[in-house]
Amino acid sequence: MKSRWNFRCYPTPEQEQHLARTFGCVRFVWNWALRLRSDGYRAGERIGYPETDKQLTALKRQPETVWLNEVSSVCLQQSLRDLQVAYSNFFDKRTGYPTFKRKDGAQSANYTERGFSFEPKTKTLKLAKIGAIKVKWSRRAIPAPSSIRLIRKPSGRYFVSLVVDTTPADLPKTGESVGVDFGINRLATLSTGEKIANPKHCAKWQRRLAFYQKRLARCQKGSKRRAHVKQHVARLHEKIGNSRTDTMHKFSTSMVQRFDVIYIEDLNLRGMLKNHSLARALSDASIGQAARMLEEKAERYGKRVERIDRWYPSSKTCSACGHIQESMPLSVRDWTCPSCDTRHDRDMNAAVNIMAVGQTVSAHGGTVRRSRATASERKSPRSANLQAATSG
Repeated sequence: MKSRWNFRCYPTPEQEQHLARTFGCVRFVWNWALRLRSDGYRAGERIGYPETDKQLTALKRQPETVWLNEVSSVCLQQSLRDLQVAYSNFFDKRTGYPTFKRKDGAQSANYTERGFSFEPKTKTLKLAKIGAIKVKWSRRAIPAPSSIRLIRKPSGRYFVSLVVDTTPADLPKTGESVGVDFGINRLATLSTGEKIANPKHCAKWQRRLAFYQKRLARCQKGSKRRAHVKQHVARLHEKIGNSRTDTMHKFSTSMVQRFDVIYIEDLNLRGMLKNHSLARALSDASIGQAARMLEEKAERYGKRVERIDRWYPSSKTCSACGHIQESMPLSVRDWTCPSCDTRHDRDMNAAVNIMAVGQTVSAHGGTVRRSRATASERKSPRSANLQAATSG
């Protein structure tokens, strides 16, 4: 399977200048193609990758944009392919509409096999029109990559990302399964009774981040001091992101090592982020990133992750007798079942119910996640009864 490995790299000052030109050309081609395709759509013309590739050849011959030939043509063509992938993700409803790239954001350039060479024995990486670049390799054996992406983050640090073919071995089976309930106060609550704390990395750096953001707001635009303070803010954001990623890697690796089947909820995170009172805490918890890592590592190591229906009332259902509460606001963290007088921790009860419903549906050979039509009918039973009456 394909894996992506990231390493820190240290280009020379001359290489940094050439990379700056490369990033600028890649950004220009992306914005130019995005504008071309957007205007064509408004005019009733559908423009895809083949048309933009042909027009890019003509664009590089024009006197106004002849400077595009100073960098590797591989990166420019890959920018068009990246835009095509962005459109495909948009039409498949996996992400939003592609946006224009900014000069002060993260920059990247993608190289295929025609744009670089790599020697696995000496670990020497050479880029087209740049030459050998210094990389801090953190792995002993590195196979020949199929493509690489050079990245410059807003903090000014450079990274190289390699796409390599790996053959991971399946982890030993433990015969255990678990239900996981994600939250804000606690990162996750397991049906086994274990409670995993939420580190709240953003909250730890909030005061220092606010200090530099205030300084940034007071600086004059275009000044060197503003650029210096802006880099401080970018480094803090990068530190917070790295801390979150490290926490999620440790959590997901531990879960797939201990359990064969992991049941989680299919949460509507995009809708939950619209609640401005919880948006920052939800983003800091990184629930979506944790779920994606669990699914990725479970597929890699021969384990399984199942998502249950988001409309299942896991928190309001008593795990002892099955009684369902009419309402339960988020402020209620502990509650007593009026039917069997069982005292429940909200998150623990939800985790137990998630595992129970996941195992029940899987045992009957059905799907854990309901279809959209069934979910809508469950949400509005009146329309479902009306449809059944008219069909009869």
